[in-house]
Amino acid sequence: MRIIDKTPLQNDKGQIDLIGRIQGTLKYGLSWYGELEAQKTVIAQLDRLLEKGYVLIRNFNLPGSEVIVPMILLAPVGVFVIYVTHLKGFYEAKGDQWNKVDQGRSLAAPRNLLSIADRLAQATQKYFELQRISIPTHVEAVLVAAEPGLNIDSMRPIIRVIKSDAINQFAGSLLQGRPLLRNEQVYDLADRIVNPRPEEELDGPASTPSRAKAIFDAGKPANDLAFALEDDTHIAPNGLPLGPNETTPIRTLPGADSAPKKKLILGLTMVQLVILGCILLFWLCSMLVLGGYVVYLQNNPL
Repeated sequence: MRIIDKTPLQNDKGQIDLIGRIQGTLKYGLSWYGELEAQKTVIAQLDRLLEKGYVLIRNFNLPGSEVIVPMILLAPVGVFVIYVTHLKGFYEAKGDQWNKVDQGRSLAAPRNLLSIADRLAQATQKYFELQRISIPTHVEAVLVAAEPGLNIDSMRPIIRVIKSDAINQFAGSLLQGRPLLRNEQVYDLADRIVNPRPEEELDGPASTPSRAKAIFDAGKPANDLAFALEDDTHIAPNGLPLGPNETTPIRTLPGADSAPKKKLILGLTMVQLVILGCILLFWLCSMLVLGGYVVYLQNNPL
């Protein structure tokens, strides 16, 4: 399986250092790094089973937006947007509801992973339409559990939900399904996704009316994908706001009324830089105290 890794803040070796982890956590949320590690687990399992004709694009930032799609799996049988969770515990996937089960009570979880994965698939589908990328089927959303400790009770969920012990079975279904694309077409599709065409190549009416254009076209070029979500101060690794606003529908960015962007320094706002500085100062003080204690023990052995 060919892997195209677009994960932000990682070095050439695919690793994220301490500063990158702090920066990513401040920018994307507390679950960011844990979900990245969970992705590695699932990718390793898929990579062992899927060979030629499969491409996985990891953490791809849809051009013209702040939406980051965790995993786009291109296969001969179709296109899948995969959201990997590192959660543990008991959960319930019932229709469009994602509930946490605690002591026999089912309560809505703070983040609706079903809704997040479904919206990411819709956003990817709209990106394809705006880029005139044609696929023989719709983009399918998949929620995958990386941890064996996550127990999910599924009752006709709106998307496909796969437990950790069924990842191999999911890969097997891809291998056994009826091919819709040749291997070469899959590779060409991957190239079209990560290398979007310039605006001048996309001019002219589409062959059919585009629902995506009607949603996203606010006096802007058809290929200028502009996602905006309510309260988008923090963007999660999945490109969606943290907290209770996951179910907010995708809407068009206003034209002239859009608020000015906050000035960023090294990719962080001033508030985030202050928080990062406090964390580094605390770490430095801790190291100095620890170093002083070690010197004291050396000079004053017990």
